[in-house]
Amino acid sequence: MQISSQELDVLQEIGNIGVGNAATALANLLQEKIDISVPQARFVSLEETIGIVGSIESAVVCVTLRVEGDIKATVLFIFSEEGAFQLIDLLTGMDPGSTAVIDEMGRSVAMEIGNILTGSFLGAIGELTGMRLTPSVPYLAHDMLGAILPTALAEFGYNDDQVLMIQTTFTRNTGDAIHSKFVLLPDVMSLKQLFLSLGMEQ
Repeated sequence: MQISSQELDVLQEIGNIGVGNAATALANLLQEKIDISVPQARFVSLEETIGIVGSIESAVVCVTLRVEGDIKATVLFIFSEEGAFQLIDLLTGMDPGSTAVIDEMGRSVAMEIGNILTGSFLGAIGELTGMRLTPSVPYLAHDMLGAILPTALAEFGYNDDQVLMIQTTFTRNTGDAIHSKFVLLPDVMSLKQLFLSLGMEQ
């Protein structure tokens, strides 16, 4: 599907609102101020996605869920391994640097983080468009990026060569940065429906 510059601008604005909601949710979760960099929304190929996030061998923690309702899509929230460990330490009250592996407690915390951030993002889209969006139970993967992305695409039957990536950085009041990538894999008809809901003719 070809995306016009006007449509990309709309997706950029949705990204701004959605990431802003996610930052507020993260601030409430951590009980501290969270700043965000200006989100960048763009359609990129799978190969470009891997290059933007890191490298094929980059260790990442990815929370994946399926969106049903008026839009059908797959959502991936990708954190660097270091960023995920940092969040787990914060939310479990452990000293910084304590988490070196993700145990069952860590998996539960990481999935809850991804669930809250993704829910906040989807909530912003729903409020903006009036569409009903229902996320599934999240699935967590901790592996190399080159293994996670192709597996997620195959598992959810996504066969388009372009994905919508929204890139931002959450910064704590300590100055520590938590890099994250929000990848949205909408089916073509859902993307058209999204634009129509915003009054954009296809």
